[in-house]
Amino acid sequence: MSRRAAEAVFQGLFLLSDIRGILRETAPLHQLSAEQKANTAKSLEKLEKQISILREELVS
Repeated sequence: MSRRAAEAVFQGLFLLSDIRGILRETAPLHQLSAEQKANTAKSLEKLEKQISILREELVS
């Protein structure tokens, strides 16, 4: 595995931890505020980039 792929894995895990934190804050109903929705959307965009890097490095 390349260093770039390894870094993408760790960055992806950090982003998932951020999303998990939001879900924990809003449990049990998970009704997100506008700010939480915006933060989640940003984290998901960044996560998609990391997944793209992993596909490029490991699958292509």
